[in-house]
Amino acid sequence: MVRAIMIQGTGSNVGKSMLVAGLARAFARRGLKVAPFKPQNMSNNAAVAANGGEIGRAQALQARAAGRAPHTDMNPILLKPETDTGAQVIVQGKRAGTMRAKDYRRDKSKLLNAALESFARLCQDADLVLVEGAGSPAETNLRAGDIANMGFACAANVPVILVGDIHRGGVIAQIVGTRAVLENADLAMIRGFAVNRFKGDVSLFDDGRDDIAARTGWPCLGVVPWFEDAWKLPAEDMMDIRSHAGGTCKVAVPQLERMANFDDLDPLSAEPGVSVEIIPAGRPLPGDADLVILPGSKSTIGDLAFFRKQGWDIDLYAHVRRGGHVLGLCGGYQMLGRVIADPDGVDGRPASVDGLGLLDVETVMSWEKRVELRSAQALPGGEPVTGYEIHMGRTQGPDTARAWLQVEGRPEGAASRDGRVLGSYLHGIFASDAFRASYLQRFGARSELAYEDGVEQTLEALADHLEQHMDLDALLSLAAEPRFG
Repeated sequence: MVRAIMIQGTGSNVGKSMLVAGLARAFARRGLKVAPFKPQNMSNNAAVAANGGEIGRAQALQARAAGRAPHTDMNPILLKPETDTGAQVIVQGKRAGTMRAKDYRRDKSKLLNAALESFARLCQDADLVLVEGAGSPAETNLRAGDIANMGFACAANVPVILVGDIHRGGVIAQIVGTRAVLENADLAMIRGFAVNRFKGDVSLFDDGRDDIAARTGWPCLGVVPWFEDAWKLPAEDMMDIRSHAGGTCKVAVPQLERMANFDDLDPLSAEPGVSVEIIPAGRPLPGDADLVILPGSKSTIGDLAFFRKQGWDIDLYAHVRRGGHVLGLCGGYQMLGRVIADPDGVDGRPASVDGLGLLDVETVMSWEKRVELRSAQALPGGEPVTGYEIHMGRTQGPDTARAWLQVEGRPEGAASRDGRVLGSYLHGIFASDAFRASYLQRFGARSELAYEDGVEQTLEALADHLEQHMDLDALLSLAAEPRFG
């Protein structure tokens, strides 16, 4: 018999995704067949599932923690923001179109059936399904038609554990306040609470823990201390990416408004010999950077305008004149070319704009979207590379004759004549140890890191952390058989 339990949060970014990953590893180690599930996610940091299609990066990590391949049923509804008012809608891994926020809010209940369908399929091959909510159930203005939190929990009869983040302050108000605003039917789904990200001696919060329990009537399943190695796991939210001080090799990354698939940076951040500096709006690109990476973007033309508005184009040209290197990935690759043409308005309004002109290539946007896992070789050394493509548009031009990757027999990417400016559509390349070591050699950085082994060790440590600080037996006892249909 399959059972399920849902981790909801008092707000966004309270650590739900990481808790589910740790719980997935902990319960998988106990011999259970575990599957993660998030009915609705909003993220531009997507992963390619083993069955094709896109899911949130967090669900891919949670699948890994559970010891199974990521599948589109693990995140049936994925929203990828393109503007402040609209997002691309991915349903069961496939692009379903672009919707304005107000239209999605009106029509989202229609997507509940897709979420329940995926959930039911996932339950057929699991002992325990760990469901992750999105945002907060306390957003009462979003309750009508909700599919991300209590709407899903009630529809599928999945018990809820509510998690608050003490690091933000006011955790008692977070949890007690959530109880105060929920309707009785939603309150009936909550079976307990947990407090996350405590720094210091957890016994100092005993009175606070007991006060929450007394005010809500819910048992506490744990006060979880801050997990120091959280940065070693791939981040899903742009709020989670951060600069990382390392060695003398300095990598600068402009933080674009619609930055996407920034997991490209995780292996570089893990390198002891590399410093990764995320440059926020309003700050210049540092003059002492060895490498500037232009990351992926969900809105290439819009982010190119944002890039220029910060004056980063001037900084980048100066960096190249000084002999610096540049790497553009996906949207960043498109920006480096001479022209980005969007005759059909794929990226917004129909337009044709000048690129940065550092690569002699042109991009034409198209509605066709490529979403695929890839195996490749680096050129000329032949180092094995694994990665993935998620992009719309095709790029061609003279500099593609100097491709620096070979993807399943075809050339991929482009290079400037002097080889200091590179571009490619292939994400995830730096997770390949041999390639990363070879690439970093040009900057005098030595790499002996086994990146994927490090992720596994961190997931093990996270599971140990939760075993110590949460009552996992009690949590498992609260899981219930879901309802289908």
